[in-house]
Amino acid sequence: MFDLIVIGAGPGGYVAAIRAAQLGLKVACVEKSRTLGGTCLNVGCIPSKALLDSSELYHLATHRFSQHGIQVGDVTLDLGKMLARKDGIVKSLTDGVAYLLKKNGIAHYPGSATLLGKGQVQVAGDKPTTLEARAIVLAAGSVSTPLPFMPTDGTQIVTSTEALCFSRVPSHLIVIGGGFIGLEIGSVWARLGAKVTVLEFLPRLLPANDAEVAFALQRSLQKQGLEIHLETKVTGTTKGSIRATVHAEQGGKAIDFQGDKVLVAVGRRPASDGLGLAEVGVQVETKSGRVVVNDHFETSAKGVYAIGDLIRGPMLAHKASEEGIAVAEWIAGKPGHVNYETIPSVIYTHPEVAAVGLTEEQLKEKGVRYKVGKFPFAATGRAKCLDDTEGFVKFLTDADSDRILGMHVIGPRASDMIAEGVLGMEFHATAEDIARTCHGHPTLSEAVGEAARAAWSKALSM
Repeated sequence: MFDLIVIGAGPGGYVAAIRAAQLGLKVACVEKSRTLGGTCLNVGCIPSKALLDSSELYHLATHRFSQHGIQVGDVTLDLGKMLARKDGIVKSLTDGVAYLLKKNGIAHYPGSATLLGKGQVQVAGDKPTTLEARAIVLAAGSVSTPLPFMPTDGTQIVTSTEALCFSRVPSHLIVIGGGFIGLEIGSVWARLGAKVTVLEFLPRLLPANDAEVAFALQRSLQKQGLEIHLETKVTGTTKGSIRATVHAEQGGKAIDFQGDKVLVAVGRRPASDGLGLAEVGVQVETKSGRVVVNDHFETSAKGVYAIGDLIRGPMLAHKASEEGIAVAEWIAGKPGHVNYETIPSVIYTHPEVAAVGLTEEQLKEKGVRYKVGKFPFAATGRAKCLDDTEGFVKFLTDADSDRILGMHVIGPRASDMIAEGVLGMEFHATAEDIARTCHGHPTLSEAVGEAARAAWSKALSM
């Protein structure tokens, strides 16, 4: 008999299990995959970022080193070694999760889990067993959303999982979907020499991001060679022995695209199938497939909780981890909390894009009076030294109180700099608070301080 059974060992599940164990609960964790860490560590966040960093270095060596006075001669790509490095990073981190579960006394049960009701979970694995606990946390994550008229085959028409493991650089990669997954993976293969074509149904990339930032990223990616087609409706595909033809419509006219690889990246959906949710009375939204929970993450079935990609909110690893901590604390009788207004998002293209809070479009829709403060990286000494001056920092503040409502960054190391905005919003900071905070010189973070100063008063360097 356990205090808690966690189903899923991704960023939400293993964090929930560890936090619960730290609080003195007896915990079991069930994971159906061969390795721990979920999609993020195995076939998502970590392997994609490993390849993004490797491919960026390759691109710098072939296109930018000479500007720094570095002559390297002929640069060759060893894709096998690059992929092996990626796999090594993944193994190191997944092994680390296994170590943490063991260190915290968490029982690991490999296999698929099914809810039986009354606190029982059936585990179908090499050693089938039935577990029992007073609380169960569902943290099964998500899977790639399929296109019913374009089934993937894992070879020619693929999901992001297979697109991180190509044995050769595609001659032409067609990406269906202009979200962060498609743009990140498309960037990897474009840097390594592939022609990349992105087909997006909507009139802009990244519809959840600030429009000014999204348009800036589109221009940058196009300069890098990515071919982007907006308002393009994909209708089907015809597979050949070597190349596939993607059929689409643009402006009411039929148009075809041919490539040797097609990546379907139109989003992700909750991985709730096979858990036995309906049988035990767990309510699921019909359209989205998301599990319905209350403010304490409890489902409609008493004692059964859900977090991460299974429930409302952005499908982000760090959001799932925060929910994992909070739900463990609730179950242990402690106060748990997640501030959904301060969850950052990051896109690891080059330039990177990061954001927290509201966009200009959302503020206009809400009728909020706001001010804008922007500062370009081109005006910072550190960015010039790095030869990486593209992009800007943008603050959105309440016109009356100066309180920060949103921060948006496109540029070098945006993923790291967004943390200052997250912390500021968490503590209800104003633009003046950020502007009066001393930022080291020369650093990229000076752009953060100057953008805040521009929103509050006026930037000093413009």
